[in-house]
Amino acid sequence: MTEYNDRDLVDLVIKPIITEKATLLLENNQYVFEVLPKSTKPEIKAAIEKLFDVTVTGVNTILPPRKKRRVGRFIGHKPLYKRAIVTLQEGDSITLFPDI
Repeated sequence: MTEYNDRDLVDLVIKPIITEKATLLLENNQYVFEVLPKSTKPEIKAAIEKLFDVTVTGVNTILPPRKKRRVGRFIGHKPLYKRAIVTLQEGDSITLFPDI
């Protein structure tokens, strides 16, 4: 098993994604995160396990194509992003909304 630098793993996960589909996936113990586009599935698994102290059983990644955006006569692109759907072991959970 490859050892990863803890400082690099923390930087891989950008933020959790809260959408309608993501909240439906919570029922199956799956969580959606935005991650760096260069990250790999083993790195994502190690990062989530290290950050939240849970056991990850599966990682699915989505890298959608970039979309063009136009402002006047200038054509640009929306930023590139990557989503990771992380499946946790039965009994583990991540608190996305802490009680305040």
